[in-house]
Amino acid sequence: MDFTAIDFETANSSNASACAVGLVRVRDGRVVATTGWLIQPPPGHDRFFELNTRIHGLRAEDVDGAKTWSEQLDDLAAFVGDDVLVAHNAGFDMMVLRRACEATGDSYAPYRYVCSLQVSRKLYDLESYRLPSVAAAAGFLDFPHHDPTADALACAHIMVHAAQLVGAKDIGALAEAAAVRVSRVFVPEPVAPAQPMLPLLDAFV
Repeated sequence: MDFTAIDFETANSSNASACAVGLVRVRDGRVVATTGWLIQPPPGHDRFFELNTRIHGLRAEDVDGAKTWSEQLDDLAAFVGDDVLVAHNAGFDMMVLRRACEATGDSYAPYRYVCSLQVSRKLYDLESYRLPSVAAAAGFLDFPHHDPTADALACAHIMVHAAQLVGAKDIGALAEAAAVRVSRVFVPEPVAPAQPMLPLLDAFV
């Protein structure tokens, strides 16, 4: 059971406004590395909304001096490698990756990913499928929700526990057992440059 769990926090309602990321590497069903860092959101997406600050506690001054989105991309890619990504409500986190790169003009890999929220809805019978509730069901209690590294760690524990429930040995088998997709981050095809138009020949010459 090898994968990397990921969680982004955003500065405002724009999916491009990544201001922090948490990453957790799992090998053979065990957490072997954790990391996380603050990010200066892309220009034009860097205003911090009070609503978002109330959720994660981060303000503009907290990311002063942090790497920009473009500057931290190599670190993110180096940690993830070729792993399948997992995230709770993964569509959101993958959209942050896409939109932030689109805002800065950076390229990104077509990462494969699985959503732990989808998995938990199939394999757990709970009143709430919010991350803290599912993590508690998986035996991971009392973590600082919306700290991105803590959230990624909670997500990792959910996936490991879910795999144990169904006897899955890898992420693909877990996704199959839960009847969810292993999706891929959309990467648009490069647009070929327009060909110059050749002058029309005069048919009457």
